[in-house]
Amino acid sequence: MRPYDFVTFDCYGTLIDWECGIADAFVRAAAREGRALDPRSVLSAYAAIEPEVEAGPYRSYRETLRWTASRVAGRCGWPLGEEDAGFLPDSLPSWAPFSDTNPSLAVLASAGVKLGILSNVDEDLLSATRRHLAVPFDLVVTAERVRSYKPGHAHFLEARSRLGSARWLHAAQSYFHDVVPCKELGIPVAWINRKGEPPGARGGADREFRDLAQFADWMIGGGRA
Repeated sequence: MRPYDFVTFDCYGTLIDWECGIADAFVRAAAREGRALDPRSVLSAYAAIEPEVEAGPYRSYRETLRWTASRVAGRCGWPLGEEDAGFLPDSLPSWAPFSDTNPSLAVLASAGVKLGILSNVDEDLLSATRRHLAVPFDLVVTAERVRSYKPGHAHFLEARSRLGSARWLHAAQSYFHDVVPCKELGIPVAWINRKGEPPGARGGADREFRDLAQFADWMIGGGRA
């Protein structure tokens, strides 16, 4: 018997390789202006700046991406106004899934597991991303819908309200955005630890997997280690 009937996923970082998408967008945009950026420096700055932007007053994810891109570019030595930073949200629909995403989702869906997405994004941007994903989703909660960004609790409370008594597990790569709030709310959570990171100081996830393929095998195997 499967341990859970319903699995929700974070999208960007868990299903979609957003780091490659972000780095490529910056490198290409800078190259058009004759500048060379180090992808690692871009991603390091992005990881520090985007949570700060999302912690402020709610703004659409398109606006969040433009504002973040401007600040990241400045930190990397590329002066860039927010009005010129639309390359980042414009690139999002092209960000690709990880190689194991669609096979793993297909395995889960074919076994009758209901699937959902809880994502820090606008509705239209997620709709564009979903064209890359091979299965339908029974539940979708966006930042635009709840007017909040994870690690705030609004996504999870909305999902809990809509799922009721379903045996629900959330699965995500980001410890900060997803694992921590799930632990705070008592929601079972699986950490898809794609980067091999050490666990955070606030308590571990209920389960940890190196990728979605390992997670899908565990689910279909009835939750056996």
